[in-house]
Amino acid sequence: MKKAPQSQAVLLLAVNGLYLLASALAGTFLNVYLWKSRQDYVMIGWFALSQQVAVGLSFWLAGKWVKEHNKMNALRLGLAVSGFFYLLVLLLGGRASSYIWPLGLTLGISIGVFWLAYNIIYFEITEADNRDFFNGWIGLLGSLAGIIGPFLSGWMISRLQGERGYRVVFMLSLGIYAVAAVLSFFLKKRKSEGEYLWLEPWRELRRSGSRWRPVAAALFFQGLRGGVFAFLIDLLVYIAAQTESKLGQFALITSAVSLISYFAAGKWFKPRYRSAGMLAGGILLLAVIVPLVWKVSYGTLLVMGIGTALFMPLYMLPMTSISFDLMGESAESVSKRVELVVLRELSLMSGRMLGMFAFIGVLSVNSSQLAIIVLLLVLGAAPLGSWVVLSRKLHRSRAGNMQ
Repeated sequence: MKKAPQSQAVLLLAVNGLYLLASALAGTFLNVYLWKSRQDYVMIGWFALSQQVAVGLSFWLAGKWVKEHNKMNALRLGLAVSGFFYLLVLLLGGRASSYIWPLGLTLGISIGVFWLAYNIIYFEITEADNRDFFNGWIGLLGSLAGIIGPFLSGWMISRLQGERGYRVVFMLSLGIYAVAAVLSFFLKKRKSEGEYLWLEPWRELRRSGSRWRPVAAALFFQGLRGGVFAFLIDLLVYIAAQTESKLGQFALITSAVSLISYFAAGKWFKPRYRSAGMLAGGILLLAVIVPLVWKVSYGTLLVMGIGTALFMPLYMLPMTSISFDLMGESAESVSKRVELVVLRELSLMSGRMLGMFAFIGVLSVNSSQLAIIVLLLVLGAAPLGSWVVLSRKLHRSRAGNMQ
């Protein structure tokens, strides 16, 4: 497949950076906004679960559009629906917590359509030998967005005192999505190829000797941790600190550490280090949760946040690169890249949903701090599961790189 010029990669990174900035600006405080209206962990869990339902369905259903028609329009639709979601939140105001499922489904559709199109375009402009480097840049942009967005929104919410501050933040986020949509028009339309195979993700997993089986299992474990951690940690920080400015400060510090760690990983992390990196990353990501056993405070959560930001690239760069490398290993897999991206997302979604069902189930019975910490420890061990199911593949990859 002919790769895109470097300018297209830069444009795609810019669109991605703006999307991440808008999401960090408003998304960091979205669950806090809902929590302040109704202090209910289970409600927050259902909101997160509804998003994942919509994300999975969007990936699968929109796959036909992305493969057979215009993937750039799908990217723009994802940005447009993201903006529409925050417009709905603005219109609903304090009543938003009463519309958890409609709001969650809307946000999930925006996330699913955007990331499906983005992942396909990302695959088309990268190759196996530069994918870790490109992923490092994505991590850097995510870290910069995490530094600027939450700190700025936390400051504005605290300065403008409550509802007015949230409205300003949501409006600013809406505007950034609009800028990203405009910028996306400078990305060149990419050729559509072939017919979309609706059941290919399931066929691939059922195929004897499929190399996607261990990868799908590893992605499941990734989702098992990520689904709950994505919304719960920020909420725990707010509950411990009782101020949005502290949550913004938490995001600034952890994202600054993440920026450094992703920069280092993008520069020095090589494919031959993937196995050792994933194992070390999995162990360390679990270890940084342990201080919460003794006390849940802003300080212990910050220690966990800094540790997670520092060690996450060791786990995430191999996880991202391995699945995309599989998509490019043959002409047949390249031709089925949309279906394989859908398979990748459905694997992640399955793990996220199981994690969220566990969260909802446990907290419906016992919402004590101890129950939450035990749940975090159990789900926090999931990255080790990814390493276990991928260990043979990682060692074969290392041997191949050393020859």
